[in-house]
Amino acid sequence: MTDNTDVVVVGGGYAGVMAANRLTQRDDVTVTLINPRPSFVERIRLHQLVGGSHDAVVDYRKVLAESVRLVVDTVTRIDASERSVRLATGGTVGYDYLIYAVGSGSADPRVPGAAEFAYPMSGLEEAERLRPVVDAAPVSAAVTVVGAGPTGIETAAELAEEGRTVTLVCGEVLGPYLHPRGRRSVAERLAELGVTVLEGPDTKVTAVARDAVRLSGGRELPSEVTIWTAGFGVPDLAARSGLSTDALGRLLTDETLTSVDDVRIVAAGDSAAPSDLPFRMSCQAAVQLGPQAAETVLSRLAGEQPAPVDAGFVSQCISLGRRAGILQLATRDDTAKRYYLGGRPGAKVKEFICQGTIWQLAYEARNPGSRTWWIKDDKRRQLLQAKRGKAPATAEPAAQALL
Repeated sequence: MTDNTDVVVVGGGYAGVMAANRLTQRDDVTVTLINPRPSFVERIRLHQLVGGSHDAVVDYRKVLAESVRLVVDTVTRIDASERSVRLATGGTVGYDYLIYAVGSGSADPRVPGAAEFAYPMSGLEEAERLRPVVDAAPVSAAVTVVGAGPTGIETAAELAEEGRTVTLVCGEVLGPYLHPRGRRSVAERLAELGVTVLEGPDTKVTAVARDAVRLSGGRELPSEVTIWTAGFGVPDLAARSGLSTDALGRLLTDETLTSVDDVRIVAAGDSAAPSDLPFRMSCQAAVQLGPQAAETVLSRLAGEQPAPVDAGFVSQCISLGRRAGILQLATRDDTAKRYYLGGRPGAKVKEFICQGTIWQLAYEARNPGSRTWWIKDDKRRQLLQAKRGKAPATAEPAAQALL
């Protein structure tokens, strides 16, 4: 290996930026971040973009270390044998190590008419396309939000607070992650905003038309604007590049976040499946996995054994318009507790978290490696032991050659 090490980070979301910043603590590491957009996207604010209260983007100069080279392009293939990535605009970028942090996006709804007539909003471009559609619709127009996870709840509340007529179609239960006490609080707030919440087995969407949504129970809802927030998928870059993935397409890694196929490829964020036991897709997981992926690379450069991933959760925070929210507390293994903070205090905490996340990225850019604050989930080891009957593949034997 040369005196200088080239690390390419594919994807400039929460995990990718944290990883790129953490890598800059070594002067002999050159970091290149490749991202399709010239600005950082605050995905946890996309519902605000649709509602018109925030643009959900931040200049990379605010969150990315100065020494990180930003390439605005899309990686179309990873050539592991050549240690290079191909770009959509032509040409390649070589690497000694690659951090795979491509994130997640809207899942294929696989419901007749959904691709033609429903608007996804898990990405910046999708949310930007949806906003003028919402603005052009009369306030009295029927708006249907499909999916009752955080994105669906936040979008429904944001639009209802503007006085719009909103129906939230849950498919099953409102806020499946939430504790029943927290769920009741969310339901009460949505009722205050005038949101019609449809729950139960008869509320699965079976078809979407230009002006209606059909449900499994036979009911048809008028819908001038249908917003699809049900489920997330991941880009197929890893699979297209011949790398091992889980059923959803996340890159399979060992517990050090190293690809089971190639010790030079490390994953982080929504697109990683360590030991085929992935963490919940979330900003909360991404900002922990990003720096740990970087630490795996840095450990190998130092001739040390990388540490296994160690991450956990404390809560899920959902905004309910601009004046209310809920902080659902959770155990470290991501199980909702009975305790929550709601109302206006919940809204203030959610805004504090949004602002604080940008602060975390910027702090890491200025002081790489100075804080190791991720939460530890002690139950993960038990889950791994339970899988020992079919033990996860590991990249560690191959990694010994690098130490």
